[in-house]
Amino acid sequence: MSLEKAILHKKEHRKQYTGGKAIDKSCRNHGSCTWCLENRMHKYRVRKEAAKEQEKEYYE
Repeated sequence: MSLEKAILHKKEHRKQYTGGKAIDKSCRNHGSCTWCLENRMHKYRVRKEAAKEQEKEYYE
């Protein structure tokens, strides 16, 4: 059954995309848009900065 037929016969129950996902198709879970990527990588960026600071203190 094609998607349009399924929608016509009420067999398709997917929600419409809303918010950012409706605008940018690369903005999905684990998407590659810059906003999502920055939000996902924040924890690792903070850890990397802390490691650099510890290394700097160690060599001083």
